[in-house]
Amino acid sequence: MRTDSSPGSLPAREHLPAAGAGTPVLDVVVPVYNEEKDLGPCVRRLHEHLTRTFPYAFRITVADNASTDGTPRVAAGLAADLGTVRSVRLEQKGRGRALRTVWSASDAPVLAYMDVDLSTDLNALLPLVAPLISGHSDLAIGSRLARSSRVVRGAKREFISRTYNLILRGSLQARFSDAQCGFKAIRRDVAQVLLPLVEDTGWFFDTEMLVLAERAGCRIHEVPVDWVDDPDSTVHIVRTATEDLKGVWRVGKALATGSLPLDRLGRPFGDDPRDRELSGVPQGLARQLVGFCVVGALSTLFYLLLYSGFRHFTGSQLANALALLVSAIANTAANRRLTFGVRGRGGAVRHQAQGLVVFGIGLALTSGSLAALGAASADPDHSTELAVLIAANLAATVLRFLLFRAWVFPDAEPTTPAREPGLRPEPHLPDPYRAWSDATVRLQPVRHADTDHSRDAR
Repeated sequence: MRTDSSPGSLPAREHLPAAGAGTPVLDVVVPVYNEEKDLGPCVRRLHEHLTRTFPYAFRITVADNASTDGTPRVAAGLAADLGTVRSVRLEQKGRGRALRTVWSASDAPVLAYMDVDLSTDLNALLPLVAPLISGHSDLAIGSRLARSSRVVRGAKREFISRTYNLILRGSLQARFSDAQCGFKAIRRDVAQVLLPLVEDTGWFFDTEMLVLAERAGCRIHEVPVDWVDDPDSTVHIVRTATEDLKGVWRVGKALATGSLPLDRLGRPFGDDPRDRELSGVPQGLARQLVGFCVVGALSTLFYLLLYSGFRHFTGSQLANALALLVSAIANTAANRRLTFGVRGRGGAVRHQAQGLVVFGIGLALTSGSLAALGAASADPDHSTELAVLIAANLAATVLRFLLFRAWVFPDAEPTTPAREPGLRPEPHLPDPYRAWSDATVRLQPVRHADTDHSRDAR
């Protein structure tokens, strides 16, 4: 570590030393279509950066999407000159198709891709993949819309990008900030589960993968990036936007109808602490609180209506007791089923008996409040009585929840559904040099409809 920085300034940023060759931890895919001019400088610059700064073994894969110019020849030359570069040829176009094909066949535990124009500053590459190597996150994306990002682009593309992400948030409830940035990474074990569910083979591939990952419970890490627009981009904005909107409609419809089997994925990608059953740690507290509050609000309204009705025929104390008795029976039955998830008749009588004890405590609180009000005022009006009763019931409600949870329904914990054996998580990546022995899927074109492929400078 350098120690010659001047007082008051941050120390200079230095990369970790690069490690020796071995099984690649990272496989960076560069999808291309007719990029014979820019492919060579791009890959050589990326290779030099990774060699100099990346502390683990890596591979660069050029995925040629049926180029008709000299791109295949350039890619083959790069693979021959640089030992960590390989070239894959596909006979159909589509960025999504290229990523699906290469990622499905890769043996690297971390998979990434970037556009050939290198619009994104390469210094963001290590922060992009580090959370995946450590096992902290499942996917990582570069974000041009983060506050600390520095972006140079035209107003038209800026407007389109922000509008598209607003559409995703409004229609698909997406929480990630930038779906279109051509700078993403994913753990291989996550990709093996998600990729079969992604239908798109073009530009919408990224968005669909992120939406499904988010719905399946994956953690998506976002990295602010420095990004410079490519003035020579050949992206067809109108056609791409139209295809994206079609994809949004298709995915939204599938999510609404339940045709996507995301519920069976649950959390197959890692050890989620919410899935652990630990002794002494309350389970489902938030859900039970919400259910109890809803039942309590309805019970309070029911109680006040009963009290007002009984008050016309009897005194305040008897009206309070009768209203509490009826509402307490209904409250215990509703909480038993809705809040604590107890089904069937087993233990119902015992639960109601214990509920009546809790009712007695509430009766003591509210009756004591009425007695105190009567001592303070010989003839209190009805609105004052109701205000005192509401305050007393709030205090009784807190105590009632605690007694219900700890005494009446102590064993009514929500159960975690069993997962399918084939969806158990792979281990995290404790050692980047660990040998990965999974069988490699042979590369072959995936047969889908043609999708135009060019550089992503959106």
